[in-house]
Amino acid sequence: MRQPRTHGSPSTSIAAGIVIGMLAMMIIPAAIALHSVSTPATLQVQPNASPHGYTWSLLLFLVPIVVIAVWFLPSAGLEIPQRSFWRTIGILAPIGCLLDVIFAQWFFLYPNPQATLGVMAPALGHWVPVEEYVFYLTGFITTLLLYVWLSEYWLARYTVEDYRGEAQALPKLLKFHPMSLVIGVGLIAVAVVYKKWFSEVREGLPGYFIVLVIGGLIPSASFYPATRRFINWRALSLTMYFILLISMLWEATLALPYGWWNYQHRAMMGVFIGAWSDLPVEAVLVWLAVTYGTVNLFEAVKIWQASGRRARAAFLGSA
Repeated sequence: MRQPRTHGSPSTSIAAGIVIGMLAMMIIPAAIALHSVSTPATLQVQPNASPHGYTWSLLLFLVPIVVIAVWFLPSAGLEIPQRSFWRTIGILAPIGCLLDVIFAQWFFLYPNPQATLGVMAPALGHWVPVEEYVFYLTGFITTLLLYVWLSEYWLARYTVEDYRGEAQALPKLLKFHPMSLVIGVGLIAVAVVYKKWFSEVREGLPGYFIVLVIGGLIPSASFYPATRRFINWRALSLTMYFILLISMLWEATLALPYGWWNYQHRAMMGVFIGAWSDLPVEAVLVWLAVTYGTVNLFEAVKIWQASGRRARAAFLGSA
């Protein structure tokens, strides 16, 4: 009788390649289909067509947070590594808010104030809706909670079995990953060349794209050699799919058509999706970068906590 085939976990490089391949098989045909729209339809929006729409839309993050934290995790008898979780959020949420504090004046617009509560929060250059800061905080929490639940329960088979033992055996966390730097510099160069020579909006620099690349790849350049063994790549890929789905529902069908927020085109790379109200491609890439950077940083903090060493010894190695 023929025995069924068994498949072990692939190497980390193959696993990373599979995640990229999974994203590519969705993004490439979608891009081709969207590009076929030569004359995008326009949505006729009446004044105040979505009162408090941006505010209510935050439920897209708040509901998953409640469901995972109150139902999924307790019903499975799981306890998340709380210190690692909240330290990661404590690092990432302020960084996300800084995107608005520093760059909102150059990157973003809020054309429909009636879509918010009307409570404005401070940022450099001008004020922004308070929903923006709730957006970043809940976005990071949702992303990380989803990854933790998938990694510890739904796809727990593919986590490192002796996490503490391997963390303690790791000499140090901070290891420079030159390929991340090469990829980052290459992506920025391609974006600048495209904007200056091929896009329809050639004024300025692709600032938003540059910020995304730097923010997404700094954790990779610093921690990836150490964390790649510990990342649950299957959980990461499913988290990316979920967050990307929410992002596209949010931005393409609601936020841009109804003016909850928009983008200053001169600060974008110049690739706009006409069928989605001229959504810049950066809006698609931002949550891929956020998910990858969040998971990478979380695993680094989790390794540090599991090692039982002080931060200096864990990140830089023992003297």
